[in-house]
Amino acid sequence: MSAEHLVGLSTCPDADTANEIADTLVEENLAACVNIIPGLTSVYRWKGETCRDQEWLLVMKTTRGRWKKLEETVLRLHPDELPEVIALPISTGLNDYLAWVGYQTTAEG
Repeated sequence: MSAEHLVGLSTCPDADTANEIADTLVEENLAACVNIIPGLTSVYRWKGETCRDQEWLLVMKTTRGRWKKLEETVLRLHPDELPEVIALPISTGLNDYLAWVGYQTTAEG
């Protein structure tokens, strides 16, 4: 069952953006759950300069079948020119939880 489940990660520049994206993903059944983790410091290179920003991390639980639409939604709502939107496969997990993720990311969920 777990081969179809993903954990998506995206950073947001502020709490308002993080909340809007999280709410939209859950309301549109694109993610079963989105954790918002505040207080993240990101250090990265952008256009030849080293940047250090305070960000909010979204941890999004979804399925492969919903990933493309989730990605499109994050890109539509995110203010950054090139936002982080990545996914990691869930190799194993509690079967009941993974079944819930699958159900919540369907139209019926």
